[in-house]
Amino acid sequence: MAKPVSMIRRFILSIAAASALLVASLSPAFAGQDQDQLVERAKFTIQTMGRQSDMTQFRRLLAVSKGVVIFPQVLKAGFFVGGAGGSGVLLSRDAAGNWSSPAFYGMGQGSIGLQFGAEAKELVLVIMTEKGLQAVIDNKVKLGGDLSAAVGPVGTTVGAATTTNLNVDVFSFANAKGLFIGASVEGSILAPKDSWDDAYYGRPVTVQQAVIDRTVNNPQSTGLRDALKAAEAK
Repeated sequence: MAKPVSMIRRFILSIAAASALLVASLSPAFAGQDQDQLVERAKFTIQTMGRQSDMTQFRRLLAVSKGVVIFPQVLKAGFFVGGAGGSGVLLSRDAAGNWSSPAFYGMGQGSIGLQFGAEAKELVLVIMTEKGLQAVIDNKVKLGGDLSAAVGPVGTTVGAATTTNLNVDVFSFANAKGLFIGASVEGSILAPKDSWDDAYYGRPVTVQQAVIDRTVNNPQSTGLRDALKAAEAK
């Protein structure tokens, strides 16, 4: 009977871990991080992915995107029941190719199925449509539900013309460390972290004001905006 008891114990611990990740990702606090640090880490994520030889399609899509959500670290853990969580920033790209100031978001995901392992990854969601961008700005959205989502093409086998015409709202690109079988961004919930926006800009701010109207600015995010511009495929 020891083996079944052990499996049940691991199952219960997995549920607790998944719940903790989901709650942490949407809460005002992010352990060991403040807003400036998160923005700085987002910059490093873009710089890293922008230099990788297998991220050609990421750079091409970025150059014609409507916006991005950058998660410097998404944590996943599970044993049959899984969960994921992370904090990130949303920025929009206008017709002239200029990137906005950031707004802060949390991501949470829970799933049941054949999956096990643990993973920490950098995740970038490249938003390709106005519908996708506005949905993220307006309210909580579910990837794969409210918006179509697909794993971004990696490598050099997909041409630029093809990638820019795919009918997908959001492409996901990730740098992963560890093993996680069955992981996907589908089912993930994105939700704004309003208190983080207020703290970052020093006054009450909406996502619309930061990302679309661009009526606020924090010079600390200049490095991130420059990194995004530099990462775009020419």
